[in-house]
Amino acid sequence: MRTGPLTVFVAGLVHETNSFSPLPTSMRSFTNDLRHFGGDPATLARARVLPAYGDLFTVAERHGDRVIDGPTAGAQPSGPAPRGVYEGLRDALLADLKAAMAAERVDMVVLTLHGAMVAQDYPDCEGDLLTHVRALVSPDMPVGVTLDLHGNATRAMVDSGAVIIACKEYPHIDFLARMEELYTILSAMARGGPKARTHIRKVPVMGLFGTTEQPMRGFVDRLASYEGRDGVLSVSMMHGFIWSDTEHTGAAVLAVSDGSDLAAVDRVLAAVAADFQAIVTAAPLQERLPLDQAVDKAVGLMGSGKPVVLADSSDNPGGGAACDSTFVLRALLDRGVQDVALGMIWDPQAALIAADAGVGAKLPLRIGGKVGPLSGDPVDLEVTVTAVRDDIRQRGLATDGDDPIGLAVALRAGTWDIVLNSTRQQTFSPGCFTELGIDLSAKALVVVKSTQHFRATFDAISSATVYCDAPGSLNMNLGALPYRHLRRPIWPLDPVS
Repeated sequence: MRTGPLTVFVAGLVHETNSFSPLPTSMRSFTNDLRHFGGDPATLARARVLPAYGDLFTVAERHGDRVIDGPTAGAQPSGPAPRGVYEGLRDALLADLKAAMAAERVDMVVLTLHGAMVAQDYPDCEGDLLTHVRALVSPDMPVGVTLDLHGNATRAMVDSGAVIIACKEYPHIDFLARMEELYTILSAMARGGPKARTHIRKVPVMGLFGTTEQPMRGFVDRLASYEGRDGVLSVSMMHGFIWSDTEHTGAAVLAVSDGSDLAAVDRVLAAVAADFQAIVTAAPLQERLPLDQAVDKAVGLMGSGKPVVLADSSDNPGGGAACDSTFVLRALLDRGVQDVALGMIWDPQAALIAADAGVGAKLPLRIGGKVGPLSGDPVDLEVTVTAVRDDIRQRGLATDGDDPIGLAVALRAGTWDIVLNSTRQQTFSPGCFTELGIDLSAKALVVVKSTQHFRATFDAISSATVYCDAPGSLNMNLGALPYRHLRRPIWPLDPVS
């Protein structure tokens, strides 16, 4: 039995690929967002803000283990990466791992991945990467992976022998707990304990399923009841990523076991799959209303003393949308809705014009609608610049981390406050508004460019949430998407038994 501190190689590659995104993915995408070279202190601090990756350092330090800091790259969701970009990032990671193993004993490898990365000729980047990692290390080397539950789990990922654990919550507030869970399993293996393995069962459904409300809240709570008995160490429910056009797209159950009772693992996989499928196919879990109906509902709920939050989920950059659509903005203006805060619209050009004009300036400004047809038409407004900052960091998915939003400006148009920024990023927290001097408590309606993650911080200050399925890159009319590789039948496009 191995005693003493362990040596852990850590690295990551995170990209949620939207096959239908209007935005390309290049090496610049990773360099601008995060491309951390192992051992570079200048980028390590930024990398440690990432959920799961930063949590890994925290957990390793708690265990008293030594970390070998390998390459980590991440980019905002966008279209499939060119073959050379993915291979370059993969090979850099493998080269650092090989060098680390040549220099000293490595006891285990831990990777932070997403689960829905797609590149030219690589419909399953994570499966390919893990296959290469396993070919490089010994068959018995503990290799562990954390995934986003919006990944599309594959047989190649599982066949690599990696221990795979995904976050259970949406919004993803449990990465630290999942990393602790993964690390405990891997540490036991590295010290001579049972060799854990991952098992998979695909479920022919796909969709967006928040976990803050019933019945999904109860489903997530039930997952823990399967863990810690009959050799089952961990259970993850992968929801899949519906804007990924691959044969792997869809939900899947992952269970990690110690191999002592494979029949029990099969029963768990079957039970969780049936439970999940029954819940999500029974009725819409969250009402995502067409634009006009969403506005009607939001307006009807206004006036309770706290703002109503309207989620413009079709323009969420966290799923690959451009984040510059104007459909909701124009609809609310046409209805004459007052006391509104809206953000963040990704419009670097307009943000720079407003910033150059300066605080207090009054000017006509053309806002949004720049990337393509799914962004709508630009909106022309007479605005006053009320704030300009380039140092704001909103709270993101990381528990204690923050994410820079770039050059940001607050614009006043009548009783409206609109936030434009230069770093494409979804609205995670009220800080995007409040750091620019916008008092959300004085607003009747707050529009956020996000699908679900905003609820981790906005629920405490809002009276109600309305999900809007406006036109846009992430519109939920999946039947209109030009899937070419999706394996059928799959719900909600097809009936499933």
